[in-house]
Amino acid sequence: MEKKVIGYFEDSNQAGQAVNELKAKGFNEISILGNENSGSEDSKGGDNNGMSSRDQNKSNATLTGGVVGGLAGLGLGAGALGALGAAALLIPGIGPIVAMGPLAAALGGAVTGSVAGALIDYGIPKERSDFYETKIREGNTVIVLKTDEQKTDEVAKMMKNYGAKDVKIH
Repeated sequence: MEKKVIGYFEDSNQAGQAVNELKAKGFNEISILGNENSGSEDSKGGDNNGMSSRDQNKSNATLTGGVVGGLAGLGLGAGALGALGAAALLIPGIGPIVAMGPLAAALGGAVTGSVAGALIDYGIPKERSDFYETKIREGNTVIVLKTDEQKTDEVAKMMKNYGAKDVKIH
């Protein structure tokens, strides 16, 4: 039976090191969700980046490009980013994020939904999905890996060795 191992990293370099080791050990179904914008949602449900919506729309490409650059700093290199299926998205209430791996496609629909919704669809319980969405909003990097049930402890240990916090198996 397949399970998902999920955790978040406060340091994107540590997240990159964890992904590199996981890939070296033969794990392939790895999703990375990251956000370099730690702005909070304002009372209107918009992004609180100190920009008007017009200025924000004009700078979406720049912001998203910055996130791609920052997550490319995970030590994965351009080839690995492509192999993981990198997608840069602007999610309302969260800001610019990059999703890589199997969850990248699911997040394409998050423009009208949410990161938590994509995580729920991927098999993460709602309460935990909401928690990890908050962690992404705060600027952390979330890694979700799908593997066989007998390998979950190995994956969780590797993630924790690189500084992953709140690692859970679902």
